[in-house]
Amino acid sequence: MVFETAATINGFIASESNSLNWLFEVVSDEQPPVALGATVMVEGSTTYEWVLEHEDLLAQPHKWAAYFGNKPTFVFTTRELPVPAGADVRFVRGAVAAALPAIREAAGEGDIWVVGGGELAAQFLDAGALDEISVSIAPALLAGGAPLLPRSLGADRLRLRSATAVGQFAHLVYDVAPTTT
Repeated sequence: MVFETAATINGFIASESNSLNWLFEVVSDEQPPVALGATVMVEGSTTYEWVLEHEDLLAQPHKWAAYFGNKPTFVFTTRELPVPAGADVRFVRGAVAAALPAIREAAGEGDIWVVGGGELAAQFLDAGALDEISVSIAPALLAGGAPLLPRSLGADRLRLRSATAVGQFAHLVYDVAPTTT
């Protein structure tokens, strides 16, 4: 399971108003890779709602297929939310650990992409299900907002796999070692 995201230099993935506009202001000839090859996507309701609004997916549902294909998207929420026509969106309530069997079944042998946010990714980490953190560091700083991963995680559990420059981004990939007890 991969947590793939972008963050500011000082470690925020969204502004204090839950916006990602800072990310789309980065002018770059190259864009960092994303896990669009993943079989299943998982996200929280804040991320899901931001994407719906930013991309106007309810009015233009064909854009969903262009961006995400027909892969299942699991959205953790406690509310009723709209779904773009033709999108395979599955709403999940409750603990990450309880939802893992259904998410893994939908993925089969494929990868699972935890899109966001950081707190949801942290819950997958807590459940022992997060294998990789892939973050593209953008040339931006925010005064506050949603942290990349609101948990303590030391060098004993993170192993740098790669660090590359991609346009204006620094793309870092870390393997996450399981906890030892």
